[in-house]
Amino acid sequence: MGAPARYRLRAGAAIVLPLTILGLLPALAGAQTAESPPPTPVVVPGGGTSPSPFPQVLHTPPPSAEPPQIRATSAVLADLDTGQVLFSIEPDAERPIASVTKIMTALLVLRRTDPTERVTVSARAAGNGRSAGISELGLQVGERIRVDDLLYALMLQSASDAAIALAERVSGSVEAFVTLMNRTAKQLGMRHTRFASPNGLDDDGYSSAADLVTLTRAADRIPGFSSITATRFHTIPAPEGEPARIVQNRNVLLWLYPGATGVKTGFTSAAGFCVVATAEREGLRLVAVVLGESGEPFSDAAALLDYGFTAFGLRDLLARSQAMGTVEIQGRAVAVAAGAAVERALVPVDRRVRTTVLVRPGVAFPPAVGESVGVVGLSVGRLRIGRVPLLVTAVPGPPPPDEPGPWWRRAFSSVTGAVGSVVDALLG
Repeated sequence: MGAPARYRLRAGAAIVLPLTILGLLPALAGAQTAESPPPTPVVVPGGGTSPSPFPQVLHTPPPSAEPPQIRATSAVLADLDTGQVLFSIEPDAERPIASVTKIMTALLVLRRTDPTERVTVSARAAGNGRSAGISELGLQVGERIRVDDLLYALMLQSASDAAIALAERVSGSVEAFVTLMNRTAKQLGMRHTRFASPNGLDDDGYSSAADLVTLTRAADRIPGFSSITATRFHTIPAPEGEPARIVQNRNVLLWLYPGATGVKTGFTSAAGFCVVATAEREGLRLVAVVLGESGEPFSDAAALLDYGFTAFGLRDLLARSQAMGTVEIQGRAVAVAAGAAVERALVPVDRRVRTTVLVRPGVAFPPAVGESVGVVGLSVGRLRIGRVPLLVTAVPGPPPPDEPGPWWRRAFSSVTGAVGSVVDALLG
């Protein structure tokens, strides 16, 4: 299909629109409502164009308090602010993640550069060309371009040539940047991740849905990241004599899902269709990771987000130093309390929270006041809500003097072996 006359397209480049219609873009990028993304033509390999590959509608069940049935090979739904997991399928499965890799690239660029810095495009960055016209900005050798423009191309257009240029800017070479990516993943606690490139086209790297929640939460805390991923369109200056380049976000949820805020899509034959999706409603921020879909992943991501917003509510469950009664340590009753608060926890609606007080086996009597002797766990069914230390607040005095021998020896001999004590309660 040929492009309409009002579009000017360069093979191997981003969509290029004449400046006469740029005034329409603010309206297209306005308030987030359930609307169709504009049918922007895209260049295809070998020349020519095709209509936008974006779906025009989401196929999701009605919002429900029951977990949705999804097609993804691996998926996680979590609280973006706390990391609390609300739903998961094979969360630690190691899978290729395609261009979702670029979340790590963006994180490192934002940490180590100034957005206003200019990058000189190398031959390697300009000549990447593996996905020309689909995931390329069309960088030219020697072109001088700002870091923030490359970041918009990276996260909206999924421009793989921008990933190479940014990697070289940060580390001097792609290879050194990949080493930095893996070192950072280890520091973040991403135990099921190995990167092999800054753009993910290699399919040699891999990650897991749970690790991608960790990565997305870390990136979200960096100023500027969320504003980039929430952007629908961005205008990027082109080399002299060329029209401005307009990049459009591949994340269709920014149009079709009210409250959507990001983050990144990906696809290769090995990875399948992937998306890391974030959304916010009434102060609650959620992240859904969907990996290994055979078709578009947006409907399953939307179904997961619907489940989170419908089935869970925010509650304060436990105050710091809240008394938890007494526990038995070697035959003596010891007063204990919560060592930390459990605030702003996501709890299934109309469900009661089970509180479990567990004393660590082997705790000697008498413990010191303030000593951690176990944990307080909060759960609903199999869903873990939180765990905090269990602290001693008071220790009983010695027994009456008519009992022979030192009081601490009698207390010690009253119980043979260390046994954990579990006390269950219900929080309304």
